Amino acid sequence: MNKPRIKLPDQAKVGEIIDIKAVVTHIMETGNRKDADGKPIPRNIIHTFVAKYAGSEVFRAEFGSGISANPYISFPMRVKGPGAFEFTWIDDDGATLVETATLNVVS
Repeated sequence: MNKPRIKLPDQAKVGEIIDIKAVVTHIMETGNRKDADGKPIPRNIIHTFVAKYAGSEVFRAEFGSGISANPYISFPMRVKGPGAFEFTWIDDDGATLVETATLNVVS
């Protein structure tokens, strides 16, 4: 997995509903293909994505083999106050990628 791209609004107000967007580069091998020698290519997909804000989980997704390569995730969230995001991606090989981003909350 490579460094993800995170898109947050430039600023948000308490009570406002904002859209969070994230994409990460990952081959997302389904396990259904074979290599040049006819041997199965092992499955390796991102199976879990978790977003936390100010320490609390605000979004979770569990993926199966039908998800595309380089998964794009978008979800809404109501801003309850200032804080930082922690985004986590976990794949079948046990690789875990964590990225943080701070939301600029204004009054």
